[in-house]
Amino acid sequence: MGSDGKVYTLAEVSKHNTAKDCWLVISGKVYDVTKFLEDHPGGDEVLLSSTGKDATDDFEDVGHSTTARAMMDEYYVGDIDSATIPQKVKYTPPKQPHYNQDKTSEFIIRILQFLVPLLILGLAVGVRIYTKAD
Repeated sequence: MGSDGKVYTLAEVSKHNTAKDCWLVISGKVYDVTKFLEDHPGGDEVLLSSTGKDATDDFEDVGHSTTARAMMDEYYVGDIDSATIPQKVKYTPPKQPHYNQDKTSEFIIRILQFLVPLLILGLAVGVRIYTKAD
């Protein structure tokens, strides 16, 4: 690996966020990818947009090849102090107000669900009897 394994804080790594000085945090390690910006198949914007945060998910979501993973050793500069990376907060949707239909309309709906099929059945039987009588 290219460095002595220095430990950096996220604040220190975040300062390296330009095209002339670009560092990334991936899987607990810090990489200086400045020299790789022009050669990156996805363009330099992709790498620059991943600065100042833990870019592990961004890196893994793309599905990099084993060759790309092997190239990372060349850009390694140290490790990240994991205590300086904000914990991911699990998303919990806001509580929705409970829709409470009034009991009268609920009762009417239940009655109609029962009576409408009976009415249709009665109408069908009536038509059948009336047409057979001819």
